[in-house]
Amino acid sequence: QVQLVESGGGLVQPGGSLRLSCAASGSMFRIRAMGWYRQAPGKQREWVAEITSGGRASYPDSVKGRFTISRDNGKSTVYLQMDSLKPEDTAVYYCKMGSVGSVGSWGRGTQVTVSS
Repeated sequence: QVQLVESGGGLVQPGGSLRLSCAASGSMFRIRAMGWYRQAPGKQREWVAEITSGGRASYPDSVKGRFTISRDNGKSTVYLQMDSLKPEDTAVYYCKMGSVGSVGSWGRGTQVTVSS
């Protein structure tokens, strides 16, 4: 069974940056798409980034140009670099193994709070 462990969340001021990491167990990492999602209080979980097994990245308009997803297959780790953070980026951020729309496997999440 795949285990995904997120880290790197915290409190940051508006305009600041954070880098999230998600370490995966097992041997499937390099052949699976990986994604980041977030869920703010009272809101549905939303997709924020995906990277295919071949390294192609995609983002919704809400984070495009501010967030960058990357992966290191040798370390079975996917990253989310978040720049120019806004208060509305405050949420629990989750890592997922699997493409958008699939059931996939999920981590437990890491809290990101953007506040002055």
